[in-house]
Amino acid sequence: VNLGDKFPSKKMESQLKGSLADQSHGSLFLRDDWWTTQSFERGGSTDNAPRNYLQFRRVGPSQTLHFDTNEPNAAAAIVTCGGLCPGLNNVIREIVQLLFAYGMKKVYGIIGGYKGCVLDDQWVQLTPDNVENIHKLGGSILVSDRGNPPHSEIAKVMQRRNVRQFFVLGGDGTHKGAMSSFTSMTEINHECAVVGVPKTIDNDITLVDQTFGFDTACTEARKAIDSAYVEATTNANCIGLVKLMGRHCGWIAALASIAARNADVCLIPEMNINLEKLMDYVTEVMKRQKYAVIVVAEGCGDTIISSGAGTDAGGNKVLADVGPFLKDAITKHMKSLKMPCSIKYIDPTYMIRAVPANAFDSTYCSVLAQMAVHAALAGYTGISVGKVDERYVMLPIHSIVDKGARKVELTGRVFERLMTTTGQPNLA
Repeated sequence: VNLGDKFPSKKMESQLKGSLADQSHGSLFLRDDWWTTQSFERGGSTDNAPRNYLQFRRVGPSQTLHFDTNEPNAAAAIVTCGGLCPGLNNVIREIVQLLFAYGMKKVYGIIGGYKGCVLDDQWVQLTPDNVENIHKLGGSILVSDRGNPPHSEIAKVMQRRNVRQFFVLGGDGTHKGAMSSFTSMTEINHECAVVGVPKTIDNDITLVDQTFGFDTACTEARKAIDSAYVEATTNANCIGLVKLMGRHCGWIAALASIAARNADVCLIPEMNINLEKLMDYVTEVMKRQKYAVIVVAEGCGDTIISSGAGTDAGGNKVLADVGPFLKDAITKHMKSLKMPCSIKYIDPTYMIRAVPANAFDSTYCSVLAQMAVHAALAGYTGISVGKVDERYVMLPIHSIVDKGARKVELTGRVFERLMTTTGQPNLA
């Protein structure tokens, strides 16, 4: 959706035009007819299965802007919602830096997620100077939170503060909220571009190649697996057990285990796991090599064991703690066999997300943030930005919400690599 369909465009020439032309990059300006299609796939000459391929509008700087960045008292606002993720501060920094490069004079940061949107004392002004070094910090300077006040109230606040661009950093639930805010602003005839930047270290958002922060989380998770390996191999008859984040999917556990190359067992929520078969295989490994490294994703707390019906403030199901459960189950099993065994349990759950972005994510976050600003100032709204098949595109928010978590396919190559790396059998 482009605001130009409802509100008259200011058709302002981009302040970036001169700098891009001076650098001989004039061709990087976005044209209205720049689209990209998902990569075609065919499983051999006999594959005649029908497939649907989506087209997306490319995202980048436009030569003319929908908004006049010199409009008196006009402002932009940024909010971070949901759990923490490496790279949040990088995104905040780059949004602010580029907005000011475009000529914006006022950019707000909203403290405390959507809840802070309706509280005047939670709005702070951000400038290039006070965000200059925030990318070196973990977490979010805007203090992320869960929960939503009525989005009709958020829309009224945005109108009162003359917010013309609203940047929302978060996952599936946050994007649903962004869509509600966009709808509410449309209902009160407030001209504001609502643009999301998809965020989750679980890497479970559909369509996009990878979410920011995931690479950093895997890097940190690998350190925990390596520590478990040291404990397991330098203590007699020892098992190193690591629990990693991954509520609905096992991307972190799988990719970190593949990277570490030293896990004997990796358990992810997508797998069907028979506890008796798991115990038998752990016993076999301990008899063969006198040590074992086991990695389990937190989402197995709803598969290996049953969770209750409770939910957290973000509406997520509260999971049973699978780490201590497995530790106790393995200890009890080994004792029944009269096999000596000690278990070193490592739970780096929040450590892998409460760190600054690594080099890859720092670069990735910067580009995503810049693309969000380009899209917003060109008048696009109700969209998120992401990389699909290695191209940066605009994604209608409805295309990534309510689609369920993107899971590790048990017939896919990532899972095959995982099984080859660990050497574990089918434990179903």
